[in-house]
Amino acid sequence: MTRASGGRKLLRWFLLLCAGAIVLVLLVVLMFRFVNPPTSAFMLGYQLQSTNKSLAHEWVPMREISPWMPLAVVASEDQRFPHHVGVDFEAVRQALSEYRAGDGLRGASTITQQTAKNLFLWNGRSFIRKAIEAGLALVIDGLWSKQRVLEVYLNIAEFGPGIYGVEAASQAYFGKPARHLTEYQAALLAAVLPNPKVLRANSPSSYVLERVAWIRGQIAQLGAGYLRDLQSGR
Repeated sequence: MTRASGGRKLLRWFLLLCAGAIVLVLLVVLMFRFVNPPTSAFMLGYQLQSTNKSLAHEWVPMREISPWMPLAVVASEDQRFPHHVGVDFEAVRQALSEYRAGDGLRGASTITQQTAKNLFLWNGRSFIRKAIEAGLALVIDGLWSKQRVLEVYLNIAEFGPGIYGVEAASQAYFGKPARHLTEYQAALLAAVLPNPKVLRANSPSSYVLERVAWIRGQIAQLGAGYLRDLQSGR
């Protein structure tokens, strides 16, 4: 076998491996459109790093989550959620423009991207991870409904050390099921999402309380019916 033919064979095997990986990812993402993920990459990472610590997580369908909760996370994290395709390219362009103008590079992750990261990937700021995250978000947006994205996100998001999903968070912090969360409590949970290992919903700092006030103001501007079309399946 010549070196050239051996190189072509290796390239074919590499391309087949890549194609197989892509097909596998598509099948897993499609499966999770109908099947609730039993865990997530972030939950598995927590269990591996904290073998002697408990993990609180309980899946609940969207109908058992207070309507204030999805509205609070959209108001806080991704107000264009109903309109983008998993990646908010307008927000990305604006963030890059501000960076080139001398401002710090701010995040422009959508709820769909955060769902992809929490479910499949790892934490960090590498461009490789961000590129994979964006690709997965586009796939998820293409295969899932917006309602399903919110349902999965709210059930796997970390709301505190070892506390994953809105039901576990609601029980831990307020002693009630997620379906009974008030607007204020939903805003409080949404306020800690950017850094749940530091920010606390049960003992909110002045910064968290400022975020709660801002989120509630955004909810008022968006209106209680902002996500109604998503909830009705349109």
